[in-house]
Amino acid sequence: MENYYAGFGETWERLALIKARHVCGSKELAYEFSRQHQPFIFPKNPTPELLDEIAAIKRRIEREVPADELDVKLGAGGIREIEFVVQTLQFIHGAKHAFLQEQGTLKALRAIAQLELLPSSEVRALDESYRFLRRIEHRLQIEAERQTHSIPEDPEKRERLARSLGFHSAAALLAELQTSNERVREIFHHLIASGTAAPAVNLDIFADPPRATRALSELAQGSVSFHVAPRTRQIFRKLRPLLLEQLAQCADPDATLVAIVRFVEAFGLRSLLFELLATNPKLLELLVRTFDASFFATNVLIRHPHLLEEITRSATLNHSLSLSEHTGSLHPLVERGDLDSIRVYRQTQLLRTIMRDVLGLCPLPDLWQEITDLAEACLLAAAAIVGANNLTIIAMGKFGGRELTYASDLDLMFVGDDFRAAQNLITVLSIPSAEGVIASVDARLRPEGEKGPLVGSLEAFQAYYRDRAQFWEIQALTRARPVTGPNQETFRAIAHAAWSIAGRNPDLFDKIDAMLRRVRAERGSGNDMLDFKTGIGGIVEAEFLVQALQMRHDVRETSVRLAISKLANIISSEDSALLGCSYEFLRHLETVLRRWRNTSASSLPPDPIEQRKLAIRMGFKGREDWQQAYESARADIHAICGKHFGG
Repeated sequence: MENYYAGFGETWERLALIKARHVCGSKELAYEFSRQHQPFIFPKNPTPELLDEIAAIKRRIEREVPADELDVKLGAGGIREIEFVVQTLQFIHGAKHAFLQEQGTLKALRAIAQLELLPSSEVRALDESYRFLRRIEHRLQIEAERQTHSIPEDPEKRERLARSLGFHSAAALLAELQTSNERVREIFHHLIASGTAAPAVNLDIFADPPRATRALSELAQGSVSFHVAPRTRQIFRKLRPLLLEQLAQCADPDATLVAIVRFVEAFGLRSLLFELLATNPKLLELLVRTFDASFFATNVLIRHPHLLEEITRSATLNHSLSLSEHTGSLHPLVERGDLDSIRVYRQTQLLRTIMRDVLGLCPLPDLWQEITDLAEACLLAAAAIVGANNLTIIAMGKFGGRELTYASDLDLMFVGDDFRAAQNLITVLSIPSAEGVIASVDARLRPEGEKGPLVGSLEAFQAYYRDRAQFWEIQALTRARPVTGPNQETFRAIAHAAWSIAGRNPDLFDKIDAMLRRVRAERGSGNDMLDFKTGIGGIVEAEFLVQALQMRHDVRETSVRLAISKLANIISSEDSALLGCSYEFLRHLETVLRRWRNTSASSLPPDPIEQRKLAIRMGFKGREDWQQAYESARADIHAICGKHFGG
């Protein structure tokens, strides 16, 4: 252990060992441990990088605290900041003044006052703030009966906390807390943070060059230690220009660099990672592109750094996995009834798909197929575990068309009489976990919508579509695709009969046009130019036209993209090609937006800066060319639709 601390000990370990004390066991052994490590804990000649290192530790801690959270321990001006001030002075002066070597913060503050290492007013301020913050911490933990340091957001709980501390209101408590934090922050800044001097660099690709310089310094030196081996620094000097070259191609170099810093910290073996990236430019490119393209994927990799090696070393990164391949991989998990492992599998495979996407290894239609196959395999696995064998499961919407993208819900209907199996299936699919859910299910396309029964018989479906269904419900059946169960072919025939009969209605296009206008009015954001999904010439308009033409001309195809191709002889090959390209452009835009946080998106970001990032992520050099392509795609869709809807 002595050799470890002498050769590899880090700054945070020095700070932690300042508080080490004997609790039980051999006092002689504890004394010997303390004596041996005294030069490490309280060095006679502290290095000048100490303040940089402690400031870097604090920055790392603050990055983990949500901006809107009032954390009395880890937040700015909190308990940890006071402890860092005290421990820094102990670290610097402890070897010369043994009575500074106190484990307790308040006792150490008294020693700091005696040595006049800080002005008496600052020592008094730190003492008062420390006592105040620790009282808040104690009250919070008594109330919650667990370790917590955050002021509750709930107004009633805040009031109760304030009264327990002797304040007449929560506002008074928060005002005092703000004053305390500002006072501590000022002391911390002039003692530690202001000592952080970054070398002058020219990093024009970044919006915030000083912050980028600090981040690059953290990569080289380590955010929690300046005991980085010379070889590691040497490797980083080789890696740095390669990294900057990749960052220059990013939509958001600043955010991507921060993500890289977070990932390096999570990975742990800094020298090994740097060597891997420096000797494998393709791996570096993959990491940078992934972080730039998806905040969701970034967080998955930071939580599970081992997935980088697991995915890149496997033979599957360079080719898509089919439904049968996913089903085969999931089979052992189904045999064990292991739903948690299915969630992990889905998350890992989704990350693999994102990596393939950002490297350009799968065209957009192939990407939809990959995401759909993964979702369908996980659905079938969950269905097998809950015993839904007697249910016929119908995929609707983009799931039915095998055109799912990131964060797509699974639109499902259930045919049969096993209500409990259907309910259990939805539950296990939707249960949240650290690895997300297996799938988000939307079953509202069933007869009568949310008011109707979750499961219906074939006869009930047939009667409903014949006698009571609204026109849009029949229109939706053009994308109905049975996935599993005993009544797949019968339902397929019922669905086809319903929409093909409706397609003979002379008012077909007027009815679908009316529904399109209703969707635009009810689901639009109020800014049509931003609404790429529901706006004029948007995704929904293209899909409604395709469905109307399919119904009129009895074109059986659940995929919108493939249906457009099949309509070439009906609307002309030129219009078919133009509609297909424009529709794919908007779906690509949607996919890129959804990929960022793995959440739904139907409108453009209004900020031109964010639109520029979107343009670059879509492969454009800048916002202007992208905007022209965007406006052309929507105009072309609307012009083609106008030939059939009349406006």
